Amino acid sequence: MTGRPLPLRVAAPLAVAAGLALLVAFPPYGVWPAAPIGVALLAAATHRRRIRAGAGLGFLTGVAFFAPLLAWTNLHTGYLPWVLLSLLQAGYLALLGAAAAWVSPLVDRVRWSWPVLTGLLWVGQEALRDRTPFGGFPWGRLAFSQDTSPLLRLASLGGAPLVTFAVALIGGLLVTAVWRGGVTAQRRAPEPTTAQGDAVPGADGPLDAPPTAGGAAGRRWAPVVVPAVVAVALTAGGLLVPVATAGSGATVTVAIVQGNVPRLGLDFNAQRQAVLNNHVDATLELAEQVAAGQQRQPDLVVWPENSSDIDPLRNPSAGARISQAADTVRAPILVGAVLLGPGVGQVRNAGILWRPGTGADLEQLYTKRHPVPFAEYVPLRDVARMVSKQVDLIRSDFVPGSTPGVVRVGPAVLGDVICFEVAYDEVVRDTVIGGAQLLVVQTNNATFDVAEARQQLAMVRLRAVEHGRPALMASTVGVSGFVAPDGRVSDATGFNTREVVVRQVRLDDGRTLATRLGWWPEVVLAALAAAALVGAAVLRRRQRIMPG
Repeated sequence: MTGRPLPLRVAAPLAVAAGLALLVAFPPYGVWPAAPIGVALLAAATHRRRIRAGAGLGFLTGVAFFAPLLAWTNLHTGYLPWVLLSLLQAGYLALLGAAAAWVSPLVDRVRWSWPVLTGLLWVGQEALRDRTPFGGFPWGRLAFSQDTSPLLRLASLGGAPLVTFAVALIGGLLVTAVWRGGVTAQRRAPEPTTAQGDAVPGADGPLDAPPTAGGAAGRRWAPVVVPAVVAVALTAGGLLVPVATAGSGATVTVAIVQGNVPRLGLDFNAQRQAVLNNHVDATLELAEQVAAGQQRQPDLVVWPENSSDIDPLRNPSAGARISQAADTVRAPILVGAVLLGPGVGQVRNAGILWRPGTGADLEQLYTKRHPVPFAEYVPLRDVARMVSKQVDLIRSDFVPGSTPGVVRVGPAVLGDVICFEVAYDEVVRDTVIGGAQLLVVQTNNATFDVAEARQQLAMVRLRAVEHGRPALMASTVGVSGFVAPDGRVSDATGFNTREVVVRQVRLDDGRTLATRLGWWPEVVLAALAAAALVGAAVLRRRQRIMPG
């Protein structure tokens, strides 16, 4: 490889700064332009380095990013799960850093390939991280930082992978501009010479090749200005992507009941009856307001995940309380419940439709398809116990469901996903393909904090745009709210409060390009990333690599 990398004393701080820039792009900060800046900083730090050095710098970025982003995981479970999860996620950015260093010969060979290669590698890294190990953990995808960005609209064309590609592409354009700017400024300085007065052999490769003879100042600065202008144009161009502002189907009235819990933390499970009572009582109050003409009559009431951790199918008292709420409000309730079975020592995290007059509709029951490893079930329990005895706090393993969360209420077909499932592309997409007209995210944030809740709401906003669907998030403690098909949030609730919000929602059953394409945008982009790695290997065989 020709050319020199940045000095390590510069590259290491850049890598840390990259992680911090990525962090502030996400809620609760929400400075979305910081995401491509973070991408650019990591690309500059790893360019032309040895593979191990690139991995180390990527790991620095990952720790600076994921440790604070995932700090909500240590609020009630101790430091160990947070540290292990953060280090695991940082490992994927280490792979990204190594890959960025690996493709440096391609960048040096074709200077304008840098932005595209950067975008491809980020999509490839996220595709791997979203699936491994134990089903992956997609939290912190670049796409989820763009909930207030013009780039959010790209989700309707290619889903989260296309948004991530666009963010990283813009980051690649920025690093191309800055890198070329540094080279241009360097050329304006006197050319370095040896002690004998000879010119120092060029330390820069094809990426930094001198401008053509006789070029004007404008031509010298074109490699700087052009990528910067293109980056701005691409960002603003997102506004040109058409998205629906409202559904095109029938209108239904939906109520979200956020009943709250007596105390935040893991011991909310010990308060199961109190949590159920909170949601019943809040629904009864809504029924009183409807009877008094102060609220619209809802067609559907949505309770959050864990609103009934007492199995209402086996506990007559719990079932009776839910029936009381449904009968009084005169509307079906989508209840987030923990159901016992099917086997001994097994439970299910479910959304079950509870109809007035008839009770539980077992044909409209969704079981969470993607339980969270080490939180809802413990893989390799004997091995995990050697690391931490806390795994035994999870006494019963949640078993996954096998069918998408398509729940038919009557006036609407719901696409039900539970908690972290909103981060997984296929879980949400399957409900839309199955006929969902309204996306519903049932979640429980009582063991986390408002930062985690707002990060989750950002994912709901992307899903609404991706599939052209109205959506809502119902949480035990907040943040709950409605989301329009263009990503706008309405009636967002406070955190750790008891609130009921009622809104008319216009349904939709059309399909966006992203819905029709499914996983193909990610497959194509990830395949191109793999091809780039192979292409870099071919070039490396032809070059003598300069140590980085």
